[in-house]
Amino acid sequence: MDGTTIALLGFAALFVLLFIRMPVGVAMLLVGTVGIYMIRSQAAIPKLAGEIYNEASNYPLTIIPLFVLMGNLAGVSGMSRDLYDAAHAWLGHVKGGLASATVVGCAGFSALSGSSLAAALTMGRVSLPEMQRYRYDNGLATGAIAAGGTLGILIPPSAGFVIYAILTEESIGQLFMAGVIPGLLLTALFILAIWIVVARSPDKAPGGTARVSLEDRLRAMARAGWIVGIIVLTIGGIYTGVFSAIEAAGVGAFLAIIVTAIRGRLTILNMKEVFSSTLRSSGTVFMILFGAFVFKTFIGFTGVTYALSLWVDAQGFSAMQVVIAFLAIFIVLGMFMDGFAILVLTVPLVQPIIEPLGVNMVWFGVLMVIVLEMGLISPPVGVNVFVVKGIAHNVPLNTIFRGIWPFWFAMLVAVILVLTFPEIALLLPSTMFG
Repeated sequence: MDGTTIALLGFAALFVLLFIRMPVGVAMLLVGTVGIYMIRSQAAIPKLAGEIYNEASNYPLTIIPLFVLMGNLAGVSGMSRDLYDAAHAWLGHVKGGLASATVVGCAGFSALSGSSLAAALTMGRVSLPEMQRYRYDNGLATGAIAAGGTLGILIPPSAGFVIYAILTEESIGQLFMAGVIPGLLLTALFILAIWIVVARSPDKAPGGTARVSLEDRLRAMARAGWIVGIIVLTIGGIYTGVFSAIEAAGVGAFLAIIVTAIRGRLTILNMKEVFSSTLRSSGTVFMILFGAFVFKTFIGFTGVTYALSLWVDAQGFSAMQVVIAFLAIFIVLGMFMDGFAILVLTVPLVQPIIEPLGVNMVWFGVLMVIVLEMGLISPPVGVNVFVVKGIAHNVPLNTIFRGIWPFWFAMLVAVILVLTFPEIALLLPSTMFG
């Protein structure tokens, strides 16, 4: 069999394994190893061992457990609750304000955890009871939580950007900076979507809290100062060149431990939960990366990426046409596959095709991550929707899916804006120190 046929068989086998719910990392390890064996039998085991060792000893990957640890500490220390309370104090009295406060809280928590699932779960537990108490429509309430949680893979520190950077060999720091303005833009678009929904159907947000005095608002902001300070220090330090993204992760985790200790939450029980959760999350990501690089090697052996790049070049497609076509494919895949699975499966195929066309891979990474966010809330496999369902036991699943559509279209608007104005993503990376 030629390389293209073997590659197609490999992808088909991988989709079958993912369909039967085999873990993504294990499925890619298996298919990649068998595929390499079919092409170069003597290289299969050395490549399997070599790729796993290379990634396990990859220094930049220490950023993942450190930022996951920082997010978990923010949860047990109460910093995440303080952040929501501050947003609640400033926005809770306006129409749809509780839902908007949820989105802002998710955005802030995302800047510590880098995880969409953690943001949705943590903020959902805090905000959903409050919105239900004020008789918010269940679709709007749960949709805001599910969509707000997706900001975790766009606003730095983003686990999605880390994996993308490792796969494409781009700068983690530049990708983090590229996600800042689009993340703030998407947060604003989510709030705008809430206001439009409430303006059209006021009964979806019939109640709100009483207006809080300026003194109480400032007091709430002061309580959230710890988490805001850590975010500004870590992200600002990367931008100004004071420290690298990896060093920022270490600084942020250290400060989160100090704040947890000051607040009296550094107990043995809490630390056991924090560290076990960090190990589980980090282990899952590392396993995906092990499989991704073995599978990437297999794809390279088949030569299919070179053949695809020649075909695209022969068709005379422009770079923008190719980018839009790939984003449309990712949107469709997001309806059926996990975002990380799409990332590690497609980047090795896509990069050799679009990079020769002059596409900026940092800009494309931002676009890809926003599209993967859309997949996190797209039916029928929207992961964040099922996370929210886990805390909203009394809300039917179809109600949650109905509630996500205004936010899904807000993401689509964000994609169009970043496509039309690349500087939205590239301004900060191009001006950061060094």
